[in-house]
Amino acid sequence: MNTPLLRLLFIVVLLISVNSWALDKPLLMDGKKTLFQRVLSIPEARLFSQPDQQATAEDIIPFSLFYVYQKQQNWLKVGHDSFGKISGWIPQDQTIVWNQALTVSFKDPQDTQRVLMFGEKSSLQKMVNENDQEAYATLYNKLVNGEDVPDNPVIAMQPEAHVDIHSNFYLVPIKQHEDVYLGNEQARLLQIASVPLSDGQEQAAQVIDNKTINGSTTKKTTRQAINPDTLEPVDQQQRQYRSGIHFVIDSTVSMGPYIDRTREAVRKVYGSIARQGLNNQVNFGLTAYRDNIEQVPELDYLTRTFVNLEQGADSTEFFSRVNTLEPSSVSSRDYREDAYAGIKAAIDNSNWGKFDARYVILITDAGPRESYDSLGATRLSAQALRQLAYDKGISIWVLHLRTDSPAANNEKAEQYYKKLSFYPGIGDFYYGVELGKVDEFGNVLEVLANQITQQVLATINGVLPLPIPEQREVAQQQLESQELELESETDVIPQPQPVEKTQLAMLQTRVAKLGNALRMQYLQKEAGKPLPKVFNAWMIDRDFSDPQKSLVDVRVLLTRDQLSDLKSVMQQVLELAEEGVLTPAGFLNDLKSLAASVSRDPSSVSGNISSEGGNLADLGYMREYIDDLPYTGEVMNLSLASWEEWSAKEQIEFMNRLESKINYYQALHDHTDLWVTPGGGSVNGNSMFPVVLDLLP
Repeated sequence: MNTPLLRLLFIVVLLISVNSWALDKPLLMDGKKTLFQRVLSIPEARLFSQPDQQATAEDIIPFSLFYVYQKQQNWLKVGHDSFGKISGWIPQDQTIVWNQALTVSFKDPQDTQRVLMFGEKSSLQKMVNENDQEAYATLYNKLVNGEDVPDNPVIAMQPEAHVDIHSNFYLVPIKQHEDVYLGNEQARLLQIASVPLSDGQEQAAQVIDNKTINGSTTKKTTRQAINPDTLEPVDQQQRQYRSGIHFVIDSTVSMGPYIDRTREAVRKVYGSIARQGLNNQVNFGLTAYRDNIEQVPELDYLTRTFVNLEQGADSTEFFSRVNTLEPSSVSSRDYREDAYAGIKAAIDNSNWGKFDARYVILITDAGPRESYDSLGATRLSAQALRQLAYDKGISIWVLHLRTDSPAANNEKAEQYYKKLSFYPGIGDFYYGVELGKVDEFGNVLEVLANQITQQVLATINGVLPLPIPEQREVAQQQLESQELELESETDVIPQPQPVEKTQLAMLQTRVAKLGNALRMQYLQKEAGKPLPKVFNAWMIDRDFSDPQKSLVDVRVLLTRDQLSDLKSVMQQVLELAEEGVLTPAGFLNDLKSLAASVSRDPSSVSGNISSEGGNLADLGYMREYIDDLPYTGEVMNLSLASWEEWSAKEQIEFMNRLESKINYYQALHDHTDLWVTPGGGSVNGNSMFPVVLDLLP
């Protein structure tokens, strides 16, 4: 090579090096070596070209995340990434320090205390340190009852009605967290900063009438509904409380009598709906499922949606389609069938956005194919599938027909179905019926469907919901003896009589609690009441009176691109783990190579870990948006030394759990209705979703 060319190459390399040295880097967090300072823009924040109020400026999409490159008096020099690209300047008072993308969503307060938000950490910490339940309870009761509290340390309180983060997106960032003990239970003190929501058009409730139910007086209210897309008032008749019930039925050869009985039950419920004038308020859908058709082609289909919720608004349309449903003529491969595939099809194939109360009712005589089952189509665990349903505001109920065959393993199936049907704050919606008791099955189905219908009727009429029926005789609740219809708004409902709690009564109690919670969500949404606008408040994440109960769900706000990125990295980890079962010697080096390719600082990967210790987080797999969380997931906490000590069975079980999370990420990514785009607009890579901590790696 000639000398001039060598000189030219040297100059190019030098220029590149100088340019890289000149790149700005964000400011580091205090005490951190790799994590950068980040802030969150509040609504109405503006991005300036210079640190000057007179400089050119543009509006910022609320909740935008920025890296801080420089501080100058009351100004922050910021960029959207950590790679040196500067976006402009923001006044510091238009931002919230947010080094972790952690946020809380408040749980339904009907079964827990409402969250108290303290202005000073010391006031709350004193009560926690002394475990002073009496002082906290006194303060709480006074605030709930609207009494004056001298030198009140509480600056805000969670609203009485639940605000569902999925239907009414809000953001309560966690600025700091501190591990404490509340009695013997571990808890966390959280410093939160509530980002103000758009006010929209708050509609006040107007009292128009009083009604007496069960000897108590209630106020009937009317509210002008709000179009969620335009925030404009709409006619009340266009926005009444609606319920969507989607049946998922095992249609294998043994299910014939129960398919017929389901049709009969739905026909009776449709009649009840028509008599009460609720034709447009309760819709039914039905999806049938079988099992893996590659193993048994004669099964004909894995899942088939006979009626979606839109088609199920009309009873004639519903039955014209459902009457073609017949059980298969052949058996599946074993005693398990792919119930999860049927549930996911019901979630995917109906438009749930038009319904305030959303139910999937699974009817089956077989256990499910869990995530570890190679014949399962979804490869989702019960927890992941339940979370996907919950993300969409859907509760899952299970009517399990318990076969007398030992091979069916009813206890194992019940364990999975209870986990699948668990609803936070209420419990599971599982009911076991001994196989062959077709009448009991039908009666239970009618009772539950009618209970949902009555909740819709009570909400529309503005009356109190029906009393929780935990003490009623089951025979009294059967449709043939009592349909529990309100022929007029003034009907008096009989007082419950104390009897032994049955399986059905306990299930109905949970149904009533869920119905009341959904009713309150609807009323809160229609009233348009936002969360309190609070900055720099302190709270505790556990119920002071019952520390085993959590008051909030801690979530990580991820963009759609970040979720895709996380899925991709975890998929590569899974593939390496699968290879590592066969070639454990090369597993460590393969993980190091992958870590170097995904790390923000590949040079830092070497030497971080050895075969004797460390974990995946040490290797650099934790992306910046989930770094330094107050949580260590199973995947990232995996010790490579432990991996080598595990049996092949333990390694495979770990990979199954990882695969289930990956499949959940994909399903979440594909459900575009769940994603929120800051400032509005179509779903894109920057759209956001608050992912629960438990399903992060």
